[in-house]
Amino acid sequence: KRGGNMTANPFALLHYSNVYLTVNISLTILLALILVKDTVTFVFAAGSWADRSPLHDAACQGRLLALRNLILQGHNVNVVTIDHVSPLHVACLGDHVACARALIAAGANVSRYMESPLHAAAEKDCTAIVKLLLDFGADIHARNIEFQRPVEAAPPSSLTEGFLLVYEATPQPLSQLCRQRIRDRVGRDRFHLINHLPLPNPLRNYLQYR
Repeated sequence: KRGGNMTANPFALLHYSNVYLTVNISLTILLALILVKDTVTFVFAAGSWADRSPLHDAACQGRLLALRNLILQGHNVNVVTIDHVSPLHVACLGDHVACARALIAAGANVSRYMESPLHAAAEKDCTAIVKLLLDFGADIHARNIEFQRPVEAAPPSSLTEGFLLVYEATPQPLSQLCRQRIRDRVGRDRFHLINHLPLPNPLRNYLQYR
């Protein structure tokens, strides 16, 4: 009889249909939100290794030949991961001096904002890479996300800390300042054109750190 009453009452049937539709839509939306949340969580949990490039892999493992081949193939040396980590930064963390030099020679940015390659090299006490980065114009006064200068990021009483303290206290030669100024004006994307400038060979070599 109850079934007959519900059939006889179209408004009651419509009410229950609306309730069912509302619940169904709510469950669908909830499921979609859960899926999106899981996807976003996975992406961010993966960190900088989720989207690293072949250059990142080669720099991380110190594979110089593979790195050079990738550069010759036209891979962007300034490509960054979701965490803004560059191949040069990875090379500095691994203390791979030759890889760092190859990336810099190909136009890698030595002075990225915040967590710079110089901070990474200083933290790992990689004095050779620290010197290399400074020679190519890295900012010794740059601050990282913790507002530390490279010398403050270096391990206490380490060789790198001592080197940076001396470097900070020593005025840079005019020749080095001029070289950096000229290279800044030329731009990283046009470093390869320095060799075609109408300059004496010794001066061209000096501008290219040869």
